[in-house]
Amino acid sequence: MEDLHLVENRGSGISAMLEAMRQANLEPPRFRDRRSSFWATFRSHTLLNPEAVAWLNRFAEKTMNDHQRMALVYLRHNQGMTNNDYQRLNYVDSVTATRELRNLTDYGLVDLHGSRRWAYYTLNIPVEAPPVQVALETDEEKILAYVREHGSIKRAECQALLNVTETQARYILKKMKDRLLLRLEGTGKPSRYLLPDNTAMIQT
Repeated sequence: MEDLHLVENRGSGISAMLEAMRQANLEPPRFRDRRSSFWATFRSHTLLNPEAVAWLNRFAEKTMNDHQRMALVYLRHNQGMTNNDYQRLNYVDSVTATRELRNLTDYGLVDLHGSRRWAYYTLNIPVEAPPVQVALETDEEKILAYVREHGSIKRAECQALLNVTETQARYILKKMKDRLLLRLEGTGKPSRYLLPDNTAMIQT
């Protein structure tokens, strides 16, 4: 195909793929020759997202370059890394990859398994579970806090407080009234919701 001028210089596309993925902080593509076909696998997750950067900051006291930081993040998503993986990830030669990986083992951040052509590296530090999400204040809690502060709440005030539609605000207030969390005073537009008489003086 090259001789017929149907493609560019052979192999140039591989280098272009590696560079494009590296510039986008994406994991390098994986290539596999299956004799009858050639497979290129691309993973779309970004390696250096804000959560990964925060995780890397745990090791700020270690003297590491960008290649080594990228390798640690790579190992968070993969069970192991070979010297070739490191080369593809950071676009470096074998000697540089060996030296920088040895630094990571000296720091105790990765473990080396096997030797020579069968050598591979694994992460030697815990991968933190996603932080526990603190439950946000519920709509009812926001309304009750508003009433305690202002003495009452109207439908329009509830709508603005929760950033909901008029129908939604009306439904939420009615539900709270039915559960005796609020009491309704007045009718029509002047109506407002207050705390029940027996809880009007409760402070939280």
